[in-house]
Amino acid sequence: MAWDWRECAHVLCVRLDNMGDVLMCSPAFRALKESGARRLSLLTSSSGALLGPYIPEVDTVMAYDAAWSKNAALGREEDVAAIARLRALRPDAAVIFTAYSQSALPAALLCHLAGVPRVLAHSRENPYRLMTEWLRESEPQAGIRHEVRRQLDLVASVGARSEDIRLSFRVPEADRVSLRQKLHHEGITEPGGWICVHAGATASSRRYPARLMVQALIDLRGDGRRMLLLGGHEDPALADALADARRLLPGLIDMSGRLSLGELGAALEAAALMICNNSGPAHVAAALGVPVVDLYALTNPQHTPWQTPARVLNKDVPCKYCYRSVCPEGHQACLSGVEPGRVAEAARELLSQARMAPSGPRAAKEETPCSL
Repeated sequence: MAWDWRECAHVLCVRLDNMGDVLMCSPAFRALKESGARRLSLLTSSSGALLGPYIPEVDTVMAYDAAWSKNAALGREEDVAAIARLRALRPDAAVIFTAYSQSALPAALLCHLAGVPRVLAHSRENPYRLMTEWLRESEPQAGIRHEVRRQLDLVASVGARSEDIRLSFRVPEADRVSLRQKLHHEGITEPGGWICVHAGATASSRRYPARLMVQALIDLRGDGRRMLLLGGHEDPALADALADARRLLPGLIDMSGRLSLGELGAALEAAALMICNNSGPAHVAAALGVPVVDLYALTNPQHTPWQTPARVLNKDVPCKYCYRSVCPEGHQACLSGVEPGRVAEAARELLSQARMAPSGPRAAKEETPCSL
C-alpha cells in the first residue's frame, strides 16, 4: 500500500445505509485486511450492524443511525455521541463507502471532528481538509459500476487488493443446528435442496406485488421442491395472497419472522435457489453462492447479485432509476410488468443449470452481468 496507508494498523470502515450495502463492501474489507490492516472497525446503521457476527473480516462494529441517512435517527445528541465514540476508538484511518448518489462529506466531517488522521472516499467536490485522499466522483456521467466494483476500486487507490472478491457471510454452526431444530418442528427432515423465497424489501418501490409473487410460486410448484418463505410480511398484501392460495401451495412453509439472521443464512446455504426482491437477503444468497431469481426494481442499476448465477427480472420503463423508496408514479410498472410465469421460468432455468453443473463446492465466478 502507499506508505501512509501501509502503517494504518486500525482502519475504520464507514457504511451508513442498509444491510445489503454493507455486504457489497465486504470484498473491499477483505482487501484492506489482506493489505496490512490488522484491525477493521465498522461504523454502520442499526440494520447493517446485525451483520457484524457474520463478516469475519470485521473486528468491531459500532451502530450509528446518521441524521443524513434514511433511518429513524434520534437527533443531534446521537451525532455528538458518535463523535465521542469514534474518538475513543482511535482508528488510524477511515474509508467512507457510499453509493454514487450519496455524499461522503457528512461522514468525513464526523471523522474530522473525531480526530481520525486519514480519510478516503469518493467526492463530487473538493473536500479540502475533510479528506486526506479522495477519488473524484465519476458516476453516473462516465458510466455506472457495480457497487462491489466501486468499493474495490476505492480501496485499490491506496493499494489495498485481494484475489478473493466474493461477498463475505459466514454461517456459524450453532445457527445450522438451531435451524434444523426449527425445521424439524415443522416436519422438515431433508438436509436442504429447497427453494427459499423472500417477498419483502425495506422500500415498497422494490417489492414485487404480493399476488404476483404468490402466483409465481404456484406456477413453480410442479418442480416438487419444498419452499421456505423467509420473509415479506412487511407488505400487508402478502398474508391475504397466501391465504387465498394456501391449498395450492401445500409445500410452502412460512418461516417469516421466526429466523435469526444466522438461521436465514443457514437456510440459504442449504437452498437450491432463492427467489426475492432486490434486498439484503439477495446479497446474503449471493455471498453463499446460491442461484438467485432477483425481482429487480429499476430504482437504481448497480446492486444486482454478485458472482452467483442469477436471473434479474424487470420491465424497462421511462421512469427508471428514480432512486425512490416509494414509486413516484404509483404503478411500480418496472416490477408489476413481470409476468409470474417468467419468474417460474427463470427459476427452472437456474435449477436446470445447477443440475448440469459439476458436483462439488460452489465456486466463485466472474461478476454476474446485469440482465435488465
